[in-house]
Amino acid sequence: MEFLAGGRAEVRITHADVGKRVSVRRLTGTRSGEPAFTDAVGVLTSWNDGVLSITRRGGECVRIEESSLVAAKVVPAAPARRKVPAATVRELQTVAARGWPAIETERLGEWTLRAAVQEVPRQERPGGAEAGRRSGFTRRANSVLPLGDPGVPLDEALARATRWYADRGLPALVTVTTGRADADEPLTAELAARGWSDEAHTSVRIAALAPLADTDADTSGVRLSRQPDADWLTLYNRAGTPTAEARAVLTGGPSVWFAQVPAADGGTAAIGRLVVDGRWAGFSAVETAAGRRRQGLASLVMAALAERALQEGASAAYLQVEADNAGAQALYDRLGFVEHHGYHYRRGPAGGAAGA
Repeated sequence: MEFLAGGRAEVRITHADVGKRVSVRRLTGTRSGEPAFTDAVGVLTSWNDGVLSITRRGGECVRIEESSLVAAKVVPAAPARRKVPAATVRELQTVAARGWPAIETERLGEWTLRAAVQEVPRQERPGGAEAGRRSGFTRRANSVLPLGDPGVPLDEALARATRWYADRGLPALVTVTTGRADADEPLTAELAARGWSDEAHTSVRIAALAPLADTDADTSGVRLSRQPDADWLTLYNRAGTPTAEARAVLTGGPSVWFAQVPAADGGTAAIGRLVVDGRWAGFSAVETAAGRRRQGLASLVMAALAERALQEGASAAYLQVEADNAGAQALYDRLGFVEHHGYHYRRGPAGGAAGA
């Protein structure tokens, strides 16, 4: 790895390079009386309080003390790949979980129990006082992610998970994958036999990233930011009254961006969310205002976010879309996404009211 410029090593990155692909060398000690160095290449996702965070291609996040840097530079993004990527169900489920993170997690063998409990204000009557109710912000952040053996017999694992969610005022939900040889078909069958009902069937779709950005559309009017503002949250139909917990989920992930197309008469015409994690660019929350649909704004948002993801070194795209959302399915068909696998949730027999 070559860092020398004019015969000397230089740190040639600044805080303004956050979001770019960088190569860094840091001092890690001594070996046989000589300085020892370690190199890292990835996207500079943050630089705060004297610590740099670099996300490598495989999704690993490396934290580096600024004081240990001996050389650093911005490097070109890896060449964009135009073929649909190969991936396992486990890889995609793991990346998607990092891109939509729960606030609280607990491990049970290779299962992860996830929760993002929020206090949601509820108007009791017109002009009356508000009372709070507990809810989980989205099923994805409030369900078991089973990526292997729970380490205990299945009935015991389910009992533990049910108690864990009950302690948080939530129903017990398990995310199960379908449609591929490496999916959760055996677990799905076991849950069905135990009376766990199915709900919210979803398609996980993937595509090459480069073609999403390779359009003639002018994306200069799409605003990108690291935080969702009030207009973005108003159009996002799951947020309701934004809570701190909802914001924590929405802004969580290795490198998160929010896209917004301002409306000419004020407000927001379209939005989207992107999370870059190694080679993967995850798209979500693509919404268009009711009066602005069928004008290509969703595709424009996707193109702007894809451009940013390519700049950060991603090459593959994924998203999750409800199986019964025909309009979204048709859009993603046109953009070149293909189904990789499906997933849905299994709800425990005593699940009670649904979470968000």
